[in-house]
Amino acid sequence: MTVSASAFDALRQDALAGLARATDEAGLEQWRVEWLGRQDGRLTRLLRSVREQPAAERPAFGAAANGLKQALEAALGEREEALRREALQALTTTDALDVTLPGRPQALGRLHPVTQTLRDCVQAFAQMGFRVVEGPEVEWAAYNFDAVRIPEDHPARDMWDTIWVDTLIGGERKMLLRTHTSPNQVRVMERMQPPVRVIVPGKCYRQEATDATHEWMLTQIEGLAVDEGIRMSDLKGVLYEFARQMFGADRKIIFHHSYFPFVEPGVEMAIDCFICRGLGAACSTCHGTGWIEILGAGMVHPEIIDNVGYDSARHTGFAFGLGIERVALLRWGIEDIRNFYQNDVRFLEQF
Repeated sequence: MTVSASAFDALRQDALAGLARATDEAGLEQWRVEWLGRQDGRLTRLLRSVREQPAAERPAFGAAANGLKQALEAALGEREEALRREALQALTTTDALDVTLPGRPQALGRLHPVTQTLRDCVQAFAQMGFRVVEGPEVEWAAYNFDAVRIPEDHPARDMWDTIWVDTLIGGERKMLLRTHTSPNQVRVMERMQPPVRVIVPGKCYRQEATDATHEWMLTQIEGLAVDEGIRMSDLKGVLYEFARQMFGADRKIIFHHSYFPFVEPGVEMAIDCFICRGLGAACSTCHGTGWIEILGAGMVHPEIIDNVGYDSARHTGFAFGLGIERVALLRWGIEDIRNFYQNDVRFLEQF
């Protein structure tokens, strides 16, 4: 098959006419496949036919075919650029953007309400001279229980369905996710000499049923003060001031005796129920009592003071542990503690 120069010109005109009719990206792709496609493009078939030409004509035929290919590729690039310019022109005329309009505001993140409350609690105690220390969340049973006067056979261990670490040491489970922040009473006193005034914030874990005021994971602050001459009245003064800063002077506060193995005497502090104010027997938040307990406290047991190397004849101290989620419930009038960890954006955006 011999192709004359006029035939090459006709092919060029035919190809350029088809390219001019392509008005969008899909049309350009269809034209490219028809003319320049590697498998069955018209120009590709022409180039493959070089071997069919007479030997004397092959150089000229090949040069003409390659020249046509380069011309069509250049024309395709120019057409693509022309269509891009036309699309931009249409955007700036028919679909013009008003660049003077203010930008759409981006939604800003914020601290979780429990984190906000935790920081406010820390600030309240810091103003009273307490400094922040930290302790491990994966704790030895010796610190979590034994060092705070809760030996293995003590009935107080039944207060927590403990989450143990699945590791045996000497055939026994000795590590767990801490159930309270009280182990840090001992850890702090082991490495510090009186006077001691610290708070220890952190997560605690209890494998227990949840309800409106209980969760299996909770955030606590453990407070500890040890010095010469510390009395129960000092503890009450600190907690009253904390309650005043967090809830205001108009909220009612009550102390009543309670048992904790690591303090003697022990007390619980409660705030009046923000839902029923003591008038609703069926209130699910306070269970009809009119009060919501937010912390346990008391004077550090003399046995613990002696065990860490202090002299209980000279040094006394108080300790307290409060639930941050409970404080958040009371601050904002939230009826169910489980709302904090359900990740409902509609709830979290309110804070």
